[in-house]
Amino acid sequence: MQVNLNALSARHPAAALDSVAALKGLSLSIAAGEQVAIIGPSGAGKTTLLHAVACALRPAAGLLQLGQADPWSLGRAQLQALRGQLFLAPQVPPLPPRQRVVTATLAGALPSMGMLASLKSLFYPSNIAGAQAALAQFDLAEKLFERVDRLSGGERQRVGLARLLLANASLWLVDEPLSALDPTRAVLAMEALTKNANARGATLICTLHQVEKALAYFPRIVGLRDGALAFDLPTAQVSPALLQQLYAQHEDELTGPAPEQPQAVGAAPAVMHCR
Repeated sequence: MQVNLNALSARHPAAALDSVAALKGLSLSIAAGEQVAIIGPSGAGKTTLLHAVACALRPAAGLLQLGQADPWSLGRAQLQALRGQLFLAPQVPPLPPRQRVVTATLAGALPSMGMLASLKSLFYPSNIAGAQAALAQFDLAEKLFERVDRLSGGERQRVGLARLLLANASLWLVDEPLSALDPTRAVLAMEALTKNANARGATLICTLHQVEKALAYFPRIVGLRDGALAFDLPTAQVSPALLQQLYAQHEDELTGPAPEQPQAVGAAPAVMHCR
């Protein structure tokens, strides 16, 4: 799916209506099937950008076009159908704590299922093999029938990514997928995301704190700072000097955050908010 932003301004989904826009007049075009990494220091507007493209928040100004459609000019049913072609994978996936991993993973396919099939899937999962295969790509196959609240933060994050592989979506919007993963599983996650998106011809837009992973796995890098476009370049043209300029006063973020420590089995689940 092609994505076009023309002078788009938007506020963070949790921000007050009278707050300063997190995105300020951003113009950007991404071709169908392209894979793009969005980088920049904290507060640059990366998450807001994904939510705006996912039609999860209405732009404060400017235009968003997905394919040939302006989402906010569509009727309710048409907008819902368009949203069914998108998949937003948040940094902290909103997984019901008492749900089994198999059910949580298969939920990725719900937008393409009818009401009765969706309800049946909650009690009688119909594609267990598909869920297990998706989880295996993130080294989680053995957790298939575990309860979500028995998983560590990193395991929940990988379940959120595995459900993406079950989705019938042509636009993948992935927010900080490596924030709770160790280096080995971060590599598995990046390979699974980029290879599957390529195989399906899906457009992949991924925000990353880990700059080295963005440079290693994506052919195009978009740098954001203070809600504005700092650069939009092929990876080979992203120099150390450009990165230093992008992360000025935030140099520690160039190496990315430390991976989250696994949560002990039986510990209270982390609070997760669906935004």
